[in-house]
Amino acid sequence: MKTLILFSTIMVNIINSNKVVLPDSSQIHTLNNMNINYNTEFYNLSATDIRGKEVSFSEFKDKVVLVVNTASKCGLTPQYEELESLYKKYQDQGLVIIGFPCNQFGNQEPGTETEIQENCLINYGVTFKMFSKVDVNGRNTHPVFSYLKNELGGLLGSRIKWNFTKFLIDRKGYPYKRYAPTTSPAAIEDEISSLINQFQSTEA
Repeated sequence: MKTLILFSTIMVNIINSNKVVLPDSSQIHTLNNMNINYNTEFYNLSATDIRGKEVSFSEFKDKVVLVVNTASKCGLTPQYEELESLYKKYQDQGLVIIGFPCNQFGNQEPGTETEIQENCLINYGVTFKMFSKVDVNGRNTHPVFSYLKNELGGLLGSRIKWNFTKFLIDRKGYPYKRYAPTTSPAAIEDEISSLINQFQSTEA
């Protein structure tokens, strides 16, 4: 009996002297029966959508997110069609595409939010989420693009070079890869599919 008491006392002392600090439960979610840490930096971001509603990126937890700066009068504008095709194919599996119109490259997005929205819908049938027009470079860079450029610098520096630069974020909110404007959405389908299948939410 004395031996048992002594052993118990020793174990309590060991535990107290080596406290295990568990992660905040709000930052952990079970995916495929694994404890996965979320990237709160991404999920703490927000932006105003094209209809004027503030959207918290926490809505995108457990989703694969593709962020794109867009323009309506660019030679690359037909990429809207491929983006929409990807969205329709994978939205039910956890893909979110968010477009941010930008007029910083060749004055190729001069319209109002209403005009942009009508052009996207009428000409390309866009149903994925579009946000209000933003700057992606310079002193007024939107926080979303400040963050993404800091995390995923380009080949010649972090500055965005043109319309339809793409940033892919995994289901945990971690920036995964950046793609050049000329990289077509179809060309990154395999990587999108891979991230979608990497962690399937147990809530799906």
